[in-house]
Amino acid sequence: MAERPSKSWRDDVAKEAEELAAGTLDPECACMAGMFPEKLLTSTDAVLDTFEGELAELSEADDAQIFGVVERVVLALNAVNEAHNESAYETDEREKLCDFIDQSLIEHGIDIVALATRHGLGRYHITDKWRKW
Repeated sequence: MAERPSKSWRDDVAKEAEELAAGTLDPECACMAGMFPEKLLTSTDAVLDTFEGELAELSEADDAQIFGVVERVVLALNAVNEAHNESAYETDEREKLCDFIDQSLIEHGIDIVALATRHGLGRYHITDKWRKW
């Protein structure tokens, strides 16, 4: 099952907190809690909850329905990003979110390569039309 990027971000925040508490990390080097504040993680998880719920309803969906789900998750993530001064998701986070979307679709029986090809898109470009992050 595809792992939400927010899980690894939470793990990184927790690991950093442990290192700070143990004195093995200089506080000046700590950045994870600032990069991934709880409000960002909670907002991202809420978007991914909705996305996963919609995926469960995609059995035998047509391309328009699939792209509708992709559009909604991307627009919702855009809103999260906007709420965090357009800096919620940096390059690594963007890649992980796109990979999560792709892997989740694949796990629900969607042939991403065929879907993209039918619409003149590259394999990794199904979110590009709507993505601002």
